[in-house]
Amino acid sequence: GGLCMKAAVIGIGSNSVRMLLAEVENGVLTRLSRDREGTRLFAGLDEEKRLSRDAMEKSAAAAARMARSAREAGAQEIHIFATSATRDSANKADFAALIREHTGLPLEICTGDEEAALSFYGATDGGDSGVIDIGGGSTEIIIGSGMDIFCGFSCQMGAVRLAGLTPIRDHGDIPHVEAMAAEILREQLRLHPALTMPGKWYGTGGTFTTLAAIVRGVHWTERTYMHGTVLTAEDVERVARQLAGLTVEERRSLPGLQPNRTDIIVHGICILLACMHTMGIREIAVSEYCNLDGYLCHAYQVK
Repeated sequence: GGLCMKAAVIGIGSNSVRMLLAEVENGVLTRLSRDREGTRLFAGLDEEKRLSRDAMEKSAAAAARMARSAREAGAQEIHIFATSATRDSANKADFAALIREHTGLPLEICTGDEEAALSFYGATDGGDSGVIDIGGGSTEIIIGSGMDIFCGFSCQMGAVRLAGLTPIRDHGDIPHVEAMAAEILREQLRLHPALTMPGKWYGTGGTFTTLAAIVRGVHWTERTYMHGTVLTAEDVERVARQLAGLTVEERRSLPGLQPNRTDIIVHGICILLACMHTMGIREIAVSEYCNLDGYLCHAYQVK
């Protein structure tokens, strides 16, 4: 016997709203389907750190659509959580009320530490490992083993956040953006002086799956096969140079690149370069699993 049920989780990120529908049975998680809609919630934060009505409505509508489709697919339980952009906002209570109005569900707002833990539970498959989750508003770095986290922190650097701060016009701008990210990272690393680097690193988030698709020459609509792709520091540097030299329009013609990522992808890659160079990471394996997987694994104690 044991538990057998369908459950779904919806994550409201800074760049997109995503959903994972899965079946939980006898301690095993079977992933049934995923959904994603680019919403750029982070771009809706104003100087007073308030999310615009429009940005909130767009993400709430996407969440409502996904909750409906999960119910139609037989989900008995649906969870919904939000990360960096919502956490940073002054009017998160309004957003939570709007989500409840649209979906009937309470919104959980993750702290940076909780967000880091969810990424780690999702991306690793046991053993000593590190995870880097590059998002739109923040980047989480977590080191641990199995379900034990030794160290995890959230950095205020994300692909959408950095793109809003400084443009990348050509590859000459890469060192500057990488240096910005490296400084934010070093600030965090100083708080963890005794950190031992793990032997294996995993990367999760759109920057990684996009990089894998570009490196392997796979069209972004086909990129369900990116899991496990190993990216070397040389791969990442090469793609950064290649993309930075193209206009946003020229980038659209690359098969591996989702059209709605063309303006932020190089900023995401600069964050990765800063992580690899600062922490001495020679290669990193791409994980298709993310904080949604981590959420369900943790909620139902399955793997």
